[in-house]
Amino acid sequence: MQSKSKTKKKSFISKDTVNWKLYLILLGACIFGTLAVLPYTLTLQGGLLENSTVPLYFILAAQIIQSIVLFSVTIFIGLLLSKKVGLELPILEGWLGGREVKNYLKSVLGISIGLGILASIMIIGIDYLFSSTGLTSSIVMAQIIPPAWQGLLSSFYGGINEEILLRLFLMTLITWIIFKIRKTEEGYPTHTGMWLAIILAALIFGMGHLPMVMALATLTPLLVMKVIILNAVGGIIFGWLYWKKGLESAMISHFSADIVLHVALPLVAVI
Repeated sequence: MQSKSKTKKKSFISKDTVNWKLYLILLGACIFGTLAVLPYTLTLQGGLLENSTVPLYFILAAQIIQSIVLFSVTIFIGLLLSKKVGLELPILEGWLGGREVKNYLKSVLGISIGLGILASIMIIGIDYLFSSTGLTSSIVMAQIIPPAWQGLLSSFYGGINEEILLRLFLMTLITWIIFKIRKTEEGYPTHTGMWLAIILAALIFGMGHLPMVMALATLTPLLVMKVIILNAVGGIIFGWLYWKKGLESAMISHFSADIVLHVALPLVAVI
């Protein structure tokens, strides 16, 4: 497979179009992720749903339709803008282009899984430090712990849907906006611009978890800060991988982190 730098150079000279095969693959993956996470969310929000006057089937149907519409738009924008700023999906793009991708996948697999596990360890450690003060409850080990099989299914949502939404769409969009303001002499995003996009997307990723936490606990300034920091840690790591290794690397890393947090940790807690 071609090197990352060579692949990036091709992105800047490619036509201003979307690869529709890639688009459909990503949309199909997002639909799968949306369905996979439903048992997990139903367990977490079971009490709230029991008190709802709206039928459960209607709520589920609305969530699925909303998700399809959301990802239909965000995938299109993400794929369109990623070409303009040199952010890539090298494995899927290479596979669809008939190129050899096995060696590149092997080259990123170790660092992707390793950084994902590191992110989960950092999240657990930061959560413990906050919780040890007694001012906030643990988020990693919440009162409601869905079974491991549900955690496994929800990990697909994190690795696929959240990375497409937060990295392919949001981080790419922020990068493109900064790119339009300032770029290198060669016509590439600056390192400062890339890091700003990574951090902003990570912070928004953290804030995006507040509604779910709010449904389970009373929000306080310290709890809000804790939620944002815990999720931003992973977001920064996944954003760096997207920048340097491609979106698939970020997906693998996010999935690996969620496996530790939503599968391994609950299993250990039961023992």
